[in-house]
Amino acid sequence: MRGILGKKVGMSQLFDESGAVIPVTIIEAGPCYVTQVKTLDTDGYNAVQLGFDEVAERKLSKAERAHLQKANAPVLRHLREIRYDEAPALTLGAVLKADVFQEGDVVDVTGVTKGRGFAGGVKRWNFRGGPKTHGQSDRHRTPGSRGSGTTPGRTYPGIKSPGHYGNERVTVQNLKIALVDPERNLLAVRGAIPGARGGLVLVRDAVKKKAPKKA
Repeated sequence: MRGILGKKVGMSQLFDESGAVIPVTIIEAGPCYVTQVKTLDTDGYNAVQLGFDEVAERKLSKAERAHLQKANAPVLRHLREIRYDEAPALTLGAVLKADVFQEGDVVDVTGVTKGRGFAGGVKRWNFRGGPKTHGQSDRHRTPGSRGSGTTPGRTYPGIKSPGHYGNERVTVQNLKIALVDPERNLLAVRGAIPGARGGLVLVRDAVKKKAPKKA
């Protein structure tokens, strides 16, 4: 299971051999440092902890700085784990760059979506809203009825309603890598990924690779 932490730069476009436009998202992937290696014998599971994004020393606590010093790593803002089925071959203090992936690889990208605050049913759940005519003056964007009155006399839990929207951890699967630039630590993946520009993302091997069209 290959993986790397990165930062969303923004969207752009590339052109394939036939001249068709390919929408891509540019990711500043790495350099990442292996700050901890966990194995089944020592921790109960196999994983690698990666650190990304150097910051000023004053922005980390003394315990966090001591943890990074064990791996001879610089002061890093983000730490994330990637699970492995078997004991990882990476060593403590190793540096991972964008060239861990190759052009044509299929990956899953995880990020945090943009926060929209408190949103109504039309924006949050794509409700249709009320009619625009026949005496309606203030029902254009209301969710409408949520159920019967006397029975059950309450709203069932889990029903779609206005509330907090966005700012959630989301994974987009089966994105194809269109470009790898190891000199500038850049990856270009086809399509869009969650989050705002500058947001932290995790790029790793796809868990569910699409079956061939003939299958």
